[in-house]
Amino acid sequence: MIPENPADVDSELKSSPILCGERVAFTGTLASMTHHQAMDLVGQHGGTAMQHVGQQTSILVVGEEGWPLEPDGLPSIKLETARQLHDKGDPIRIVSESEWLKLLGIEPPERKSQKLYTPAMLCQLLNVSVHTIRRWERAGLIKAVKKVYRLPYFDFDEVASARRLCELAASGVRADQISSSLQRLHAVLPNLVRPLAQLEVLARGANGLVFRDDLGLIETSGQRLFDFDPPESDQDQNEGPSTIPIRPALSLESSDRERWSAEDWFREGCQLADANEIDHAIEALRMATIGDPLNPSYHFHLADALYRQKKPHAAIERYHMAVELDHKFLEAWTQLGCVLSEIKDSAGAQAAFQIALELHPDYPEVHFHLAGVLEEQHEKEKAALHWRRYLDFDQRGPWAEIARERLADIEM
Repeated sequence: MIPENPADVDSELKSSPILCGERVAFTGTLASMTHHQAMDLVGQHGGTAMQHVGQQTSILVVGEEGWPLEPDGLPSIKLETARQLHDKGDPIRIVSESEWLKLLGIEPPERKSQKLYTPAMLCQLLNVSVHTIRRWERAGLIKAVKKVYRLPYFDFDEVASARRLCELAASGVRADQISSSLQRLHAVLPNLVRPLAQLEVLARGANGLVFRDDLGLIETSGQRLFDFDPPESDQDQNEGPSTIPIRPALSLESSDRERWSAEDWFREGCQLADANEIDHAIEALRMATIGDPLNPSYHFHLADALYRQKKPHAAIERYHMAVELDHKFLEAWTQLGCVLSEIKDSAGAQAAFQIALELHPDYPEVHFHLAGVLEEQHEKEKAALHWRRYLDFDQRGPWAEIARERLADIEM
């Protein structure tokens, strides 16, 4: 029966749940909520949430924070099943998370990818070390969106992408398989252009990128390499998963090393440090500082290596040298403050952090570290100011949880 009044039709449509009759499944990591929350949302809008994809599924939502790839690098079973059903003529729709939220008329909460993060913050969010972040930057896998007095800020999605690519390659998945899977996902997730470019860097044989896993060294092609000098078992506690791209270091026995420039020695030192050959790295970085004693970056990286060798006082001297040569070297001031705090020089640590904040008042982790030092000195009200300031920049990470806990204790 056709309604006489068109307004009755409009009213009926508006009163119908948006997902009435729809059977919705999800694949990949959602950026806006957990899968459980998304399934509850389906029910609230009149639909039925499904754990698996089948002939009754009408919508498959692809998450935008984690690619729907299996450990072998192939697209997820749900996505492949949905594609096969679609190719057979089944009326199943494959939509991105953003498209699904738009359908529901929901504005997603702010995603991590809409912010920029320093290496230390990414270290907490992605469970990879700061050394790894710097290594990826040197290898060209990630690029800083901006730099403030040498301090790089990165896009979360790009760094998370590098981490996932490294995990897949380290597990033996060939680069061409990863590329094929990403290209198939591109139709649903158009923001996969940058990961494809990163994969080119990762797979480029000229770069000599290899990985270390439990069995030794492996190329991205899957070819095993002889590992004559495996790392010590007590690697850095914060080094993260063994999915880190390294470049084989230049040989210290190279016949032409007498002609190396300071920059050659610096690259050698960085590559040795990447391979966890800290003693040799320190030797090479010292040679770099001898060749160019006025380069603050050389002193900074030497300080980092000395710290990793558990020589905090020697590291402090080199951090001091770095900031003497470049007073605006933000990361050097921050590292100096952290190491001073570690050896219980609270006054020195506070002074270093205060200088960093004078240079860059919006430096998130310095607020975090300074709050901790102030709290240790029983200056709780001052500490609370910096805990709150840190939360202006980060609401979701593990450091944010610590900041909230500290604030709650102070305000009790």
